[in-house]
Amino acid sequence: MEILVITIHVLACIFLIAVILLQSGHEGMGVIFGGGSSSMFGSTGAGGLLVKVTAGLAAVFLITSLTYNILTGSRSNGGDSIMLNKPAATAPAPEAAKQPGVTFTDTEQDKTAE
Repeated sequence: MEILVITIHVLACIFLIAVILLQSGHEGMGVIFGGGSSSMFGSTGAGGLLVKVTAGLAAVFLITSLTYNILTGSRSNGGDSIMLNKPAATAPAPEAAKQPGVTFTDTEQDKTAE
Protein backbone atom coordinates (compact mmCIF):
# COMPACT_ATOMS: atom_id res chain seq x y z
CA MET A 1 0.00 0.00 0.00
CA GLU A 2 2.82 2.38 0.87
CA ILE A 3 4.56 1.76 -2.45
CA LEU A 4 1.36 2.63 -4.30
CA VAL A 5 0.91 5.86 -2.34
CA ILE A 6 4.56 6.87 -2.88
CA THR A 7 4.33 6.08 -6.61
CA ILE A 8 1.21 8.22 -7.01
CA HIS A 9 2.85 10.96 -4.94
CA VAL A 10 6.02 11.07 -7.06
CA LEU A 11 4.03 11.06 -10.31
CA ALA A 12 1.82 13.88 -9.00
CA CYS A 13 4.95 15.86 -8.10
CA ILE A 14 6.46 15.45 -11.55
CA PHE A 15 3.24 16.34 -13.37
CA LEU A 16 2.59 19.27 -11.03
CA ILE A 17 6.01 20.73 -11.81
CA ALA A 18 5.44 20.26 -15.54
CA VAL A 19 1.97 21.86 -15.48
CA ILE A 20 3.19 24.84 -13.44
CA LEU A 21 6.06 25.41 -15.86
CA LEU A 22 3.69 25.23 -18.85
CA GLN A 23 1.57 28.11 -17.54
CA SER A 24 2.47 31.49 -18.95
CA GLY A 25 2.65 34.68 -16.95
CA HIS A 26 0.68 37.45 -18.61
CA GLU A 27 1.65 40.62 -16.80
CA GLY A 28 4.88 39.96 -14.92
CA MET A 29 5.62 41.01 -11.36
CA GLY A 30 3.21 43.94 -11.44
CA VAL A 31 0.29 41.58 -10.81
CA ILE A 32 1.58 40.82 -7.32
CA PHE A 33 1.26 44.45 -6.26
CA GLY A 34 -2.21 45.02 -7.70
CA GLY A 35 -1.29 46.04 -11.24
CA GLY A 36 -3.61 43.53 -12.89
CA SER A 37 -7.03 43.97 -14.35
CA SER A 38 -9.90 45.16 -12.21
CA SER A 39 -11.87 41.91 -12.48
CA MET A 40 -11.90 39.49 -9.58
CA PHE A 41 -9.78 36.75 -11.20
CA GLY A 42 -7.53 38.92 -13.34
CA SER A 43 -7.77 39.72 -17.02
CA THR A 44 -8.34 36.14 -18.20
CA GLY A 45 -11.23 35.16 -15.94
CA ALA A 46 -11.32 32.20 -13.58
CA GLY A 47 -8.67 30.24 -15.48
CA GLY A 48 -8.40 27.59 -18.10
CA LEU A 49 -7.60 23.94 -18.24
CA LEU A 50 -4.05 24.28 -16.88
CA VAL A 51 -5.29 26.01 -13.73
CA LYS A 52 -7.83 23.27 -13.09
CA VAL A 53 -5.24 20.53 -13.70
CA THR A 54 -2.84 22.31 -11.34
CA ALA A 55 -5.48 22.46 -8.61
CA GLY A 56 -6.32 18.77 -9.11
CA LEU A 57 -2.67 17.71 -8.96
CA ALA A 58 -2.13 19.86 -5.87
CA ALA A 59 -5.07 18.09 -4.22
CA VAL A 60 -3.61 14.68 -5.14
CA PHE A 61 -0.25 15.80 -3.74
CA LEU A 62 -1.87 16.84 -0.45
CA ILE A 63 -3.94 13.67 -0.14
CA THR A 64 -1.01 11.35 -0.84
CA SER A 65 1.18 13.27 1.63
CA LEU A 66 -1.40 12.90 4.39
CA THR A 67 -2.09 9.26 3.51
CA TYR A 68 1.56 8.31 3.65
CA ASN A 69 1.92 10.11 6.96
CA ILE A 70 -1.03 8.20 8.40
CA LEU A 71 0.27 4.86 7.09
CA THR A 72 3.78 5.27 8.49
CA GLY A 73 3.16 7.54 11.48
CA SER A 74 1.68 4.91 13.80
CA ARG A 75 4.75 2.70 13.76
CA SER A 76 6.96 2.36 16.77
CA ASN A 77 10.69 1.96 16.36
CA GLY A 78 10.88 -0.59 19.19
CA GLY A 79 13.01 1.48 21.54
CA ASP A 80 16.05 1.69 19.28
CA SER A 81 16.41 5.37 19.97
CA ILE A 82 19.70 7.02 20.84
CA MET A 83 17.93 9.06 23.52
CA LEU A 84 16.57 5.94 25.22
CA ASN A 85 19.93 4.15 25.25
CA LYS A 86 22.02 6.95 26.75
CA PRO A 87 24.87 5.95 29.11
CA ALA A 88 24.61 6.47 32.85
CA ALA A 89 25.82 9.80 34.18
CA THR A 90 29.31 9.77 35.70
CA ALA A 91 30.25 11.61 38.86
CA PRO A 92 32.58 14.60 38.50
CA ALA A 93 36.18 14.27 39.67
CA PRO A 94 36.71 15.16 43.33
CA GLU A 95 38.39 18.49 44.09
CA ALA A 96 41.21 16.91 46.10
CA ALA A 97 42.47 14.98 43.11
CA LYS A 98 42.98 18.15 41.08
CA GLN A 99 46.50 19.52 41.49
CA PRO A 100 47.53 22.97 40.32
CA GLY A 101 50.12 23.06 37.58
CA VAL A 102 52.26 25.89 39.04
CA THR A 103 52.45 27.20 42.59
CA PHE A 104 54.02 30.46 43.70
CA THR A 105 55.05 30.80 47.31
CA ASP A 106 56.76 33.70 49.03
CA THR A 107 58.96 32.45 51.87
CA GLU A 108 61.40 34.23 54.17
CA GLN A 109 64.39 32.43 52.66
CA ASP A 110 63.57 33.79 49.22
CA LYS A 111 63.40 37.35 50.56
CA THR A 112 66.80 37.16 52.33
CA ALA A 113 68.48 35.67 49.28
CA GLU A 114 67.84 38.80 47.26
